[in-house]
Parts: sequence; C-alpha cells; structure tokens
Amino acid sequence: MPSKKRNYADEYKNYQGSAEQIANRSERNKARRQAAKAGMDIAGKDVHHVVAMSKGGTNKTGLKATSAAANRSFARNADGSMKSEVSKRERKKK
Repeated sequence: MPSKKRNYADEYKNYQGSAEQIANRSERNKARRQAAKAGMDIAGKDVHHVVAMSKGGTNKTGLKATSAAANRSFARNADGSMKSEVSKRERKKK
C-alpha cells in the first residue's frame, strides 16, 4: 500500500507553528540552556525534566541529562499523553 507523501509545510502550519507549540519549544530550549549553564554534560543527550512539562513540571523542578532512548521511552495513551512518569525500563529495575 503506497503511503501518502507528508506535507511538512502544512504540518508546521497546523501544529508546530501554533502559539502553544512555539511556547513549549521555547521552554524546552530554555531548559537546555539552563542545564548547560549549570555545567551539565549535555552533548548528544536530551535534557530530561524530572516532572514532565505535560504533568505540571517546570524548568525549576529539576533537570537532568539522559540518553534520548531513556527520555523518549515512556508509554503513551491513545491521545499521545504519557501513561506514567516511570518508563518500562525503570519499572523493571525496581
């Protein structure tokens, strides 16, 4: 089954370019700058919010550098929101 070609311009206009998403990206960029200024080694890593921004966290509630795989491995609900703050990998450790 051939897939429909993605229209990146429409995607940006409808989602990434919205005021809410621009503000979210700005907060993520600010967190990365704060982590670098605090002396964290963030090269090649994601800056992880201890309490997720979508769950009420802020840049002041704790940041740490983690691998992209660890930061992006949370289970998701059908609407895309996180099911849990703890990834499957972290649950197995306990």
